[in-house]
Amino acid sequence: MRRRSGFQVMARLIGLVKPLAGFMALAILMGLAGHLCAAFITIFGGYAVLSVLGFGAPLGLTALFVCMGAFALLRGILRYAEQSCNHFIAFKLLALIRDRVFRALRRLCPAKLEGRDRGDLIAVITSDIELLEVFYAHTISPIAIAALFTAALCVLIGSFHPALGLLALAAYVTVGVILPLAVSKLSGDNGQKFRTKSGELSAFVLDSLRGLPEIIQFGQGEKRLEEMDARTSALSVDEGRMKRTAGLGMAAANTVILAFDLAMLLASAALYRAGAVDFDGALLPALALMSSFGPCVALANLGSTLQSTFAAGNRVLDILDESPVVGEVTGRDPVVFSGAETENVSFFYGGETVLDGISVEVPEHAVVGIVGRSGSGKSTLLKLFMRFWAAQGGAVRLSGVDVGRINTSNLRDMESFVTQDTHLFHDSIKNNLRIARLDATDEEIIAACKKASVHDFIMALPQGYDTPVGELGDTLSGGERQRLGLARAFLHGGPLMLLDEPTSNLDSLNEAVILRSLGEEREERTVVLVSHRQSTMRIADRVYSVENGRMS
Repeated sequence: MRRRSGFQVMARLIGLVKPLAGFMALAILMGLAGHLCAAFITIFGGYAVLSVLGFGAPLGLTALFVCMGAFALLRGILRYAEQSCNHFIAFKLLALIRDRVFRALRRLCPAKLEGRDRGDLIAVITSDIELLEVFYAHTISPIAIAALFTAALCVLIGSFHPALGLLALAAYVTVGVILPLAVSKLSGDNGQKFRTKSGELSAFVLDSLRGLPEIIQFGQGEKRLEEMDARTSALSVDEGRMKRTAGLGMAAANTVILAFDLAMLLASAALYRAGAVDFDGALLPALALMSSFGPCVALANLGSTLQSTFAAGNRVLDILDESPVVGEVTGRDPVVFSGAETENVSFFYGGETVLDGISVEVPEHAVVGIVGRSGSGKSTLLKLFMRFWAAQGGAVRLSGVDVGRINTSNLRDMESFVTQDTHLFHDSIKNNLRIARLDATDEEIIAACKKASVHDFIMALPQGYDTPVGELGDTLSGGERQRLGLARAFLHGGPLMLLDEPTSNLDSLNEAVILRSLGEEREERTVVLVSHRQSTMRIADRVYSVENGRMS
């Protein structure tokens, strides 16, 4: 994780506001007008007092009360309009950020995400992004409003006497700048720790839910629950520490406000006694200062919450800034499949050699088998063909062209990849299949399922192809999911099929049907078949054996 300063995170987050700059300006103007209305209610009240006491006032008593009523009404309307604009901006930007994060995850998949904790990732794309709503709705415009409002009130108070204007400026800067920075510094990296631990707790909960059958089977429920309680308690302690810091900041702000109110009273009284100001110059600056701390208090309250917000923003920016292991290729001439090969390929992961000097030739319209024990590097070889990873030595080619020089979309169109664990979305079987080709007809879907020996099973279900699949496909067996994965590959229609243990969860009857279908596909497709089963290799035209990352 890259550590950015709060100002760096703020600058990046503010940069996203550009498409909605007009709405932000409108929110700032309405917020400024609303706070000025609130301040002038008190100021006009002071003028009313002066009028009753016989001192001069710019308006009559009736006009002053009418203005106070009008400003009170306007204050409510402007406050509502400001908040509406801010939340419109916030939710629009959250949608924009989610879109950018999703696009970033697509770029990073699958290489960068294979080692990433799924639960922590879910926390980033849910709670961390949601927390940014506080920044966009309650941080940007309040800062701008406070700056403009401070300038206006300092000019107003300073018009009675420059010393009073400087005192007001000192009060606003202390409450709105110095205190938030002090509270933020006092918070340290508590916000970052809290967001990190929150992500770890989400990961632990997700892991527990996925492994619930094993937890129950081996009687580990109590131990798992104790660990969850311990993590939750630790998170509560961190949150309590943050709340205490926030409370301390609020108490300090209120104390400073009272102190400056008293200082303004004493200063204006001293100037009045010295004859430097009239009675209105003593009364109105004090009333104006007392009624004008609202925008600065809003900033003071941000001191502790900003740490969590910046921590969340930092985690989101980490995803947006992360570089993919392999970038998308565009702008190349289209390639038509005519065979594949690897030449002296080497690949290392985490300092460990996975493949070392592997050379494989895959002629067009052939079935090529790759056998080897688990962990020998067979699956990694298929991922290199897909360019999920980039080979660190040697070359991987399709049609004589290095896969790094083929347009990514072109490469995906040429290849159909079936992994050992087929992922099914929480949708109907038909829609889960159609993801392989969105324009596929029902007849084409049925034909693909027949080749994968899964059509009869689907038709036996209550709703046939419209039967919903449970989350993560848990309503289906491993073999059924695997056959649906094969049906996807047949439906996709790529000329090169890369199959990673496609029959590992199948019985001998279904395996025979699928192998026959694969054999019949020779006229249309080339197949690379990875398996540790010797029975699966009987349809292969040639077989390569990989042991410990080397060809044997």
